[in-house]
Amino acid sequence: MALKGILSSEVGVHASASKWFNLFAKELHNVQNTTDRVHKTKLLEGDDWHSIGSVKQWTDIVDGKESHYKERLDAIDEENKTIVYTLFDGDFSKDYNVFKLLFQVIEKNNGAFIKWTIEYEKVNEKVEPPYGFMDHFTKSTKEIDVFLLKA
Repeated sequence: MALKGILSSEVGVHASASKWFNLFAKELHNVQNTTDRVHKTKLLEGDDWHSIGSVKQWTDIVDGKESHYKERLDAIDEENKTIVYTLFDGDFSKDYNVFKLLFQVIEKNNGAFIKWTIEYEKVNEKVEPPYGFMDHFTKSTKEIDVFLLKA
C-alpha cells in the first residue's frame, strides 16, 4: 500500500466563477458564515487572511466529529483561479506527514466547477486516505454555493 496519494473531485456550482474565487482569495474569513461544516476560524500568523504564508486555525465538522487543524496559504494564481494550502497540526499530525489542498475554479460552458485536489502522505500504511476530508470539501461546496447565489 502506498503512503503517498492524490484525491480529486469536481463539483458543478451555480454561482459565478468570480464569486467563488473572490470568496477564497479575498474573503476566506467569511467561509464560516457560509456553511454549517465550518465552526470556527482564527488568523494566527500574517498581516491578513490572504497573504502568502498566513496561518489560520480551523475547527470543522469532518465525518460527523469536530476536527482541529491549521492551514497555511502557499500560493494564489489569479489567472488560473487556483489557490494552494497546506493543512497541518491538530488532527492532521496524527495521520499525515503532508497534506496539500488545491482549490481551483474552472469555467466551463457558461458554468463553473470547483475542483478540490488533496495531495497527501500518510504516516503509515494503516492510515486510510483522507476520504472524509474530500467528502467534507465536496459537501461544503454545495452549501457555500447556495450562500453565494443569495449574495
